Amino acid sequence: MIRTLAVTHEGELLTDLPLQSITIADYAWIWADFASPTPEETLLLDTYFHFHPLAIEDCMHVLQRPKLDYYENVQFLVLHALNEVTLDAEEIDLFLNKSFLVSYHHQQKSEMDEAWEIVQGEIHSRKGWSGGPMAAAYTVMDKLVDKYFPSLYSLEDELADLESMGSTESVEELMSQVFNVRGRLLKLRRTIVPMRDLMYRIVNSQHVQSNGEERIYFGDIYDHLLKLTDMIEVDREMTADLRDSYISLNSNRMNSIMKTLTVITTVFMPLTLIAGIYGMNFRVMPELDWAYGYPVILLLMLGLGAGMFQWFRRSGWFK
Repeated sequence: MIRTLAVTHEGELLTDLPLQSITIADYAWIWADFASPTPEETLLLDTYFHFHPLAIEDCMHVLQRPKLDYYENVQFLVLHALNEVTLDAEEIDLFLNKSFLVSYHHQQKSEMDEAWEIVQGEIHSRKGWSGGPMAAAYTVMDKLVDKYFPSLYSLEDELADLESMGSTESVEELMSQVFNVRGRLLKLRRTIVPMRDLMYRIVNSQHVQSNGEERIYFGDIYDHLLKLTDMIEVDREMTADLRDSYISLNSNRMNSIMKTLTVITTVFMPLTLIAGIYGMNFRVMPELDWAYGYPVILLLMLGLGAGMFQWFRRSGWFK
């Protein structure tokens, strides 16, 4: 599907014009959005706009790293949107110059719909909106970056829950959840850090056709991406701390179990020795013919076990 937005030289907004019927020179600027295009529609990137073959090839082969390329008077940008369910990156390509903005994406994205509505609203409310293609491109990027925050906030909430679950869940379950959150943070990092680097290049590039005010807006997006990367690094450190805490907790539990088993074994060692002595099959053992031998030996074993138990307790083995 291709939707179009055209602004006349008088500042009037026209929408949903067939792309082939538009002569770019007749308008102040246009925006053509290729959303889940068919192969025939994709061919218009070459036959209608005459974009560079390498840029068209990048559109066809996903997933490219976020980047900014220059082809004569056209800037080509590869951006990454975020799938809120899988946290996978989804590519959005922009072709930009003073006369047009062309956006190309293989999936329908709510961010693009929101940016489309905002640009139309700005043109309606301010006839002859001077923002043009660069401001429309900024709106797209701003919406893409805004969608990063909810996913990261959701992961931070999960981390907060994991911190409070340390005494109620098994260590194995907690470790599994920590590594799951850490893996999703890594997915976010793979999307956000390249976008941050791209935005830094846009803000500092002399080739991008923007004035000082527009650079301020792009700088604001860059600041948001810096905040996101800082949050991700803090969260990754938190997952590492939680992992280390759970490992320490598991070690302490194992030490406690081993201590208990050691005490039990130590108590029963002399009792086993006594039982072993009287379990031997020698014929001449003086105590065997003693009428009180059996109860005396039982009392000896009971007293010996109780005495050792008290001694261990006083020595602090059970603390």
